[in-house]
Amino acid sequence: MLLEFRVRNYRSIRNEVVVSFVASTDKKLAETHLASTGIASLPNVLRSAVVYGPNASGKSTLLQSLFYMRAVVAESATIMQPGQTFNFQPFRLDTEYAKQPSEFEITFLLGGVRHQYGFTLTPERIVDEWLLVYRAPKPQQWFSRAYDEKSQSYEYEFSTHLTGQRKLWQEATRPNALFLSTAAQLNSELLGPIFRWMVEQPVYFAAGLSPLPDLTTQLLQTDAGKRAVRDFLVSADISISDVVSVSRPGFYQQFMIGPEGPKFSREEREILMPQFVHETERGSATFELHEESQGTQRLYALIAPVLDVLKNGRLLIVDELDSSLHPLLVRRLVRMFHTPELNPMGAQLLFSTHDTSLLDRTLFRRDQILFTEKDRDQATRLYPLSDFSPRETEAWEKGYLIGRYGAVPFFDEPVPPIQAAG
Repeated sequence: MLLEFRVRNYRSIRNEVVVSFVASTDKKLAETHLASTGIASLPNVLRSAVVYGPNASGKSTLLQSLFYMRAVVAESATIMQPGQTFNFQPFRLDTEYAKQPSEFEITFLLGGVRHQYGFTLTPERIVDEWLLVYRAPKPQQWFSRAYDEKSQSYEYEFSTHLTGQRKLWQEATRPNALFLSTAAQLNSELLGPIFRWMVEQPVYFAAGLSPLPDLTTQLLQTDAGKRAVRDFLVSADISISDVVSVSRPGFYQQFMIGPEGPKFSREEREILMPQFVHETERGSATFELHEESQGTQRLYALIAPVLDVLKNGRLLIVDELDSSLHPLLVRRLVRMFHTPELNPMGAQLLFSTHDTSLLDRTLFRRDQILFTEKDRDQATRLYPLSDFSPRETEAWEKGYLIGRYGAVPFFDEPVPPIQAAG
């Protein structure tokens, strides 16, 4: 369960910005929109959060930064090779920051215990890395790692709470690899679960991208899965009465890069294809996936990831969730996370959108709505709607569109009239 994410000096983000899922003391919609942590100091977390802002304000960068952190954890100790550099993208419109490390930190609950993990990096190396674990009100710093420029070496500090072959893990950690990832690969019993949470918990879809529909089609192979997919589509009210899968001959293609160079393989095999049944009073017909609307195709592809996230209490991150989806469908997806019966494991949703109709007090709490905008130095800043303490009866959508909360584009001049031809 995500509590907080911090990022500094990454792409359009210069100063530190914080995405907090820690709920405020507001009691509104608490039974549906909040999940309990079991921790007295921060008793509840949000089940969802939405990000608004004009184009190029940093919404995508904010969401991508969390997945970038996940990628470094997943790949630094395995995929990256000695001497290989990170895809380093600091804030480049400030010469001072362009030379500084990027910083990432995430706080989450694992097994009911709060964990706080972070690192800084440059193209060549991990500069700092740390892990704090809150088994008691006072945190235990399990390890810290810092690069000393003078000695050109790392200084490590370990807590007695971190047991295992610490010296071996330290010696095996390359400059361009994380200690957490290296120790997990070397079978650390304590750090392994933290590594797996970082790698497996977030599910991210960038703007314009959808998951492969094959994941949803696989669900159709069981009665329970087929029922879940059908009920999802029927309840979305897109005139689909049933969905089935058929097996057809096709070709499976794979491209791999190995020690001997790139390889391309192609083999013939049976491929599962979904078909959608539409019924009217005058008859029925079956359609292929490519014959359905773009919205239906995107919704179908999202079904499997959404159901998996809800089942396993994971974090779903979607940039431009409303792309090709009707606002009422987006509302339905959000409400699934707000329904404890459908979301018993405390799954969370973080997404960006331009759909202002979702700025509705029946759908969100004030602390669930975040805004991005750029300052005079073109650096992204992030702030919640709750900073403005809107009145109980205030129309959030109207307030946002007239610029009351910022994070909207402003035009200095009216659009010039179109000149008639001839």
